[in-house]
Amino acid sequence: MSALSCGERVVRCLIGEPVDRLPFGVGIGYWPWGETHERWKKETGKADLEVGRELGFDGSFAGPALKPGMWPEFTAEVLEENAEFVVSRDWRGITMRNRRDGHSMPEFLDYPVKARADWERLKRERLDPARPGRVCEDWSAFRERLRKSGEAVQVGAFPFGVFGTPRDIMGVERLLFGFYEEPDLIREMMAHLTTLWLSVWEGVANEVQIDHIHIWEDMAGRHGSLISPKMMEEFMMPCYDRIALFARAHGVRLVSVDSDGNCRHLVPVMMAHGVNVFLPFEVQAGCDIFDYRRQYPTLGIWGGLDKRVLAGSRADIGREVKRAARMAERGRYVPCFDHLIPPDVPWKNFRYAAGELRKVCYGRPGA
Repeated sequence: MSALSCGERVVRCLIGEPVDRLPFGVGIGYWPWGETHERWKKETGKADLEVGRELGFDGSFAGPALKPGMWPEFTAEVLEENAEFVVSRDWRGITMRNRRDGHSMPEFLDYPVKARADWERLKRERLDPARPGRVCEDWSAFRERLRKSGEAVQVGAFPFGVFGTPRDIMGVERLLFGFYEEPDLIREMMAHLTTLWLSVWEGVANEVQIDHIHIWEDMAGRHGSLISPKMMEEFMMPCYDRIALFARAHGVRLVSVDSDGNCRHLVPVMMAHGVNVFLPFEVQAGCDIFDYRRQYPTLGIWGGLDKRVLAGSRADIGREVKRAARMAERGRYVPCFDHLIPPDVPWKNFRYAAGELRKVCYGRPGA
């Protein structure tokens, strides 16, 4: 087979069509947290270190310039700071406290939606699908980028999801209580956001072929989904059905979902409503990609390699690389670690692991 473009390679790999080789360096599991990147710059002596260029990662997807969320955005600003913490509000209107050293997750303090009136105001002022400027790409330049890079076209990304976005603008506790206390509000939020995204994506489809719709949810923990499959069906899946209908109408081949945690409750429900790719299959949350492959032979699986081994020995890394090679034999799989690379991973370990995975992707395991 002649060489495929980087975008076509990823798409075909995940839907089970023949490929020249596996995609290499593609996905969140090849990229470092900010603190990790700073460590690697020091260890390599390269202040301008670009990990993908340094290690020869493939390209994959290009996303056009869009405003599929708050528009206009909230003004990002620092509200309070001291020697240890910074309290700030971001473009989504979320107020959070972060450690200056970046050694922990943010503490979320406040959200833009506390009551229906807040939602009505937000919908009117910042979530209007008809507001001009939501599709803001220079299409001539974008088509030229695609011609040169061979990337496929993706719409949808963090932080946009049927569950994920309401969680972001309400907070997880408020959202979970809302399913019981204000179910009509939650349905309305999910339906309106879906209408907004479909409107924006239609603008993209009028200009270029969309290859991939990505939905970010992050709606599971170590023991499974934050809501039951029944609640997923009732509240979320009508929106997924609309997305699947759009995908079929426009020839979109990939519809993927990203959720951390144990996704055993999510996958079967979402597959029944048009999703054909899932990621990142966190190992420490109990995800075993071999089990998922046995249960769902038509699912595109992206990730599932334990990032924790990267802080260990070469033997530890080697065992995980062998898992990637075995999984690759089963098809519809893009080898990838199961999330961003944490700051306890030295550059030499990651460079070694990437080199070994490159051999798998290029069909030379053990070379």
